[in-house]
Amino acid sequence: MIRPILETARDCGLTEEQIVPYGRDKAKITLAAVEALRARPPGRLILVTGMSPTPAGEGKTVTTLGLADGLRRIGARAAACIREPSLGPTLGMKGGGAGGGRAQAHPSTDVNLHFTGDSHAVAAAHNLLAALAEAHIHHGNQAGFDPHGVLWNRVLDLTDRSLRRVITGLGGRANGTPRETGFMITAASEVMALLALCSGLDDLRRRLGDIVVGLSRDGQPITAEQLGAAGAMAALLRDAVQPNLIQTLEGTPVFVHTGPFGNLATGCNSVLADQAALGAVDYVATEAGFGADLGFEKFCHIATPQLGRGPDAVVVVATVRALKAHSGRIRLAPGRPLPPELGQEDLEAVRLGAANLQAHLRIVARFGLPALVAINRFPTDTADEIGLARSLALETGATDVAVSDAYARGGEGAVDLASRVRALCDSAPARFRPLYEPETPLLKKIGTVAKCVYGAAGVSYGAGVRTRLRDFERWGHGRLPVCFAKTQYSLSHDPDLLGAPTGFTLPIAAVELAAGAGFVRALCGEILTMPGFPATPAAFRIDVDSRGEIVGVG
Repeated sequence: MIRPILETARDCGLTEEQIVPYGRDKAKITLAAVEALRARPPGRLILVTGMSPTPAGEGKTVTTLGLADGLRRIGARAAACIREPSLGPTLGMKGGGAGGGRAQAHPSTDVNLHFTGDSHAVAAAHNLLAALAEAHIHHGNQAGFDPHGVLWNRVLDLTDRSLRRVITGLGGRANGTPRETGFMITAASEVMALLALCSGLDDLRRRLGDIVVGLSRDGQPITAEQLGAAGAMAALLRDAVQPNLIQTLEGTPVFVHTGPFGNLATGCNSVLADQAALGAVDYVATEAGFGADLGFEKFCHIATPQLGRGPDAVVVVATVRALKAHSGRIRLAPGRPLPPELGQEDLEAVRLGAANLQAHLRIVARFGLPALVAINRFPTDTADEIGLARSLALETGATDVAVSDAYARGGEGAVDLASRVRALCDSAPARFRPLYEPETPLLKKIGTVAKCVYGAAGVSYGAGVRTRLRDFERWGHGRLPVCFAKTQYSLSHDPDLLGAPTGFTLPIAAVELAAGAGFVRALCGEILTMPGFPATPAAFRIDVDSRGEIVGVG
């Protein structure tokens, strides 16, 4: 039941003065309202993660939204928190990121396209810093940039493989200094990550100033504050820092804010959105990107220190389809249709592929958190396959298992899931513990996650990586957590290593300092920060009909 956004806001204890409507269906929540919500006793936090997905995705957003609807169906005050989709995947391989079927955020087309303009503001702020750095060098280079020491590239909220590596400044001195640079997708920008992690406008402004733009001739970091760029960047992000409020098709509040990718950045929505939701309702389902090896681990090590608390419970989303895919008996390829045999009963494939789900459950257990497995049902799943998946999950230590029909039936199809999750939240309190402490050296942080989360036997480092990590520590950034950039299709760095691989060596090709966001990024093997469109992108099916309605999104 779609209601005016003011009614949804009132369900969260917000007044008309505390929101900024964007039409009838969506609104910004003012930072003053967020502060008021943070002052209330917080609700229970449910972190939704998953097993390693197939290229088609396993319905984590559907489960998150359906869980929130299901909690409302059983009388709980609940809300969901999800990320803002990127135009790259929306128009490329994945399609929409606002759920689907009866478990969907409304207005889904707006969410999947321009929404309230947050991603565009991030791109503008990011590219402003790149332009100001170029202007600084052109007009005398008072900061002393090394000719090859500019680390800040450009971003674009689309996928264009031809922009990964480019040469700028051609055409003579009037057009700048020729230099190799490149583009990332906006969701991989440090500006997006720090927007997701900041505590408010002042903290946003400080973090923007801390961004390391490049290195001087003597190897010292040059920051955005030194270039005088942080103030204008903050001005461009003044509205984007405010969380967005919409609703599900059943009228459940949904906080949608920021969109850092899980395989390149933090993979979680904003700390501000989570805090606002926790003050507004009693149960908050917040989604972390991809599997427990990515979004979940990053939420635990990067987001929770800013949030000030860990989750009360974890939901691990699994599908029979993904279990079969991780058996190694069925070959999948990103950008290509899923093979028909995925829809045929194969109990042995389910049994073999369960190793991946079990590995994700062990990851959650290492953080001291209880995990419930939500089996997102597909029409081709058989009763025997679901029964086997349930028993295998329980054998590995899942606290409970529930089957979700949220896609087909909305909140009604997630009532059992919601009842079990609420019981889990209300039982013995979680004993959340990170795998490393801030004072742990960066090399050891990398090794800990590689072995305890990914299952690697060891770590190899590319040329200069160890030296650069020592530089980060020498510059005063040794207490930062590590944010890994790697494939989402495997627990390892190699998308072809399915199931629960062991004995492999995790290669760290490069490391990057994201001082503004507050983490060190480790690039594992060949990881693309600017994806490319597949042969048949989702954009081909998107159009506008004669009434002006956008069709084909999601």
